[in-house]
Amino acid sequence: MPAGVCGFRFLKIWLYPSVQVLVTASIYRRLEAEAERRGAAVDEVAVELLEAALGASLDPPERAEFHRSLAEKFLREAEELLARGDYVQASEKAWGAAAQIVKAAAAKAGKELRSHGDLWQFVSEIAGEDRELRRLWSTANSLHQNFYEGWMPPEDVRYAVEDVKRFVERLKRML
Repeated sequence: MPAGVCGFRFLKIWLYPSVQVLVTASIYRRLEAEAERRGAAVDEVAVELLEAALGASLDPPERAEFHRSLAEKFLREAEELLARGDYVQASEKAWGAAAQIVKAAAAKAGKELRSHGDLWQFVSEIAGEDRELRRLWSTANSLHQNFYEGWMPPEDVRYAVEDVKRFVERLKRML
């Protein structure tokens, strides 16, 4: 949970320019729980709630930029966690980066992906016969599994995070 003061937490929403919102710890926990229920990032849930409250929504290029920014944020966090030796959390951040860049590519195409199945289907569509792209995506998914099971040796987590970086870079070229 982002650091805060006196029971409040900062929620940084990754749009351009980035915005920090001060929320109570209990509100942040509710956002986290809703994000977990949806299989989404806290940032995504916060933006969706703001969109609903304001009766507005991001257009496809804005949504693509939002997800691209989240992918880059999660990759930076994965690197920081690797440096600290937290391989399980680094695994989940790298998975999050891969999922967010897929959502960015989908947003650019005017699609919204809501489930792991949607992510897999979209990657399958864009990969076509590109076996390397499919392999990189599968590697990202193994990191997601590692977050829950913690069985991957540290060196393999490092290699897998490098694969996720390649996956993100390849999809960024599609944006």
